Amino acid sequence: MSSEVRKKHPDSINSSDIFSTEDFAKALEQQDCSFQVGQVVNGKVFEHDNNGAYVDIGGKASAFIPIQETMLRTGATLEDTLPLGSERQFLIIRGEDAEGQVMLSIRRLELQKLWEELAVIQGNGKSLDVRVTGVNKGGVNVDFQGLRGFIPRSHLLQKENLDSLKGLLLTVNVLETNSKANKLVFSQRQASQSARIRQFEVGQLVEGQVSDVKSFGLFVDLGGVTSLLHIHQISKKYINSLPSLFQTGQTIKAIIIELDELKGRISLSTKILENYPGEALEKMDGLMADAEARLEKAIQKLTQSSKEEP
Repeated sequence: MSSEVRKKHPDSINSSDIFSTEDFAKALEQQDCSFQVGQVVNGKVFEHDNNGAYVDIGGKASAFIPIQETMLRTGATLEDTLPLGSERQFLIIRGEDAEGQVMLSIRRLELQKLWEELAVIQGNGKSLDVRVTGVNKGGVNVDFQGLRGFIPRSHLLQKENLDSLKGLLLTVNVLETNSKANKLVFSQRQASQSARIRQFEVGQLVEGQVSDVKSFGLFVDLGGVTSLLHIHQISKKYINSLPSLFQTGQTIKAIIIELDELKGRISLSTKILENYPGEALEKMDGLMADAEARLEKAIQKLTQSSKEEP
């Protein structure tokens, strides 16, 4: 078969085959990117003016970023922040106008990323520093990299004379983040508790005083850090009533079996020190006196128990 391309005779061309200038314009328009508010785009700065900068984002027209959306640092110029020829990401904050131009923002993009970062920090239970900017009867207002947050009075270490905190940096944990409601709540108390918890480790023998006796267990004060000795961790033998066996102020030694920095919780055990079920109930004083000698064996039990867990 010949490789020659067969051409249609002009008389055989249908009207549907004709591709007009208008058709070409429409097809070209369909090829253009469709930009939406909230979309993150890459762009290259190519021009400055007194009100902002023009950016090429691959659209029909150049995009524009107002100077108030560039996050200029104090004393910085537009040329410092967005040099000509520089490329970076921008957030579209207004759709195309009649000329096809969209409006961009760096400030809102960075704030959006900051909210996402705070959500991760909250999930990890990590601490961060915020600066106190104001005071009200409920607590203090704080600033974190341009975001306004709040620390309730109940979550402050210093609950009186809050005015003295103005301008200070406080180490806090994130309690609540809600970017849609622009709500950001921190806790200094929780951060302090987390820092103190990091001083302990699983398998450590600790000594503290019983600060409260509940039906479900004992709260034990470890030098300002509250821990829990659950009723099921006191002895291998069934316990009917704790108030008849323990009292506040009583000194007790126990092994740390769990640390939850995120929840600020330390779990203890004395039953892991027992040589037989009920020893902690019948011979508590002897068990406490011999606790250090039993530590190595207790750690072996704890290690074995963790290996058996699914």
